[in-house]
Amino acid sequence: QVQLVESGGGLVQPGGPLRLSCAASGFIFRMYAMGWYRQAPGKQRELVASINSGGSPYYADSVKGRFTISRDNDKNTVTLQMNSLKPEDTAVYYCNTVGIIKGSWGQGTQVTVSS
Repeated sequence: QVQLVESGGGLVQPGGPLRLSCAASGFIFRMYAMGWYRQAPGKQRELVASINSGGSPYYADSVKGRFTISRDNDKNTVTLQMNSLKPEDTAVYYCNTVGIIKGSWGQGTQVTVSS
């Protein structure tokens, strides 16, 4: 079974950094584009950033220039380096494959940006 375990969230002040990690198992990780998603209260889950099997990244306009996605195919991990955080970045962050076929959504990791 596909397993996706997010970690690294927490409380951070506006402007601060945070690094999220995702450990994946149960599928051939290197063959799939991976993404970071987030869901804020009252909003739909949205794709924040993704990285394809060749390492080419995509970023939502709201985070472009502030977030950096990377992957390590030897370790089956995806990371999201978040800088210059804003209160509107507050959400539960999840990792998953990109596309119609998804693993079961994990617990996610809470990111709270507040003074």
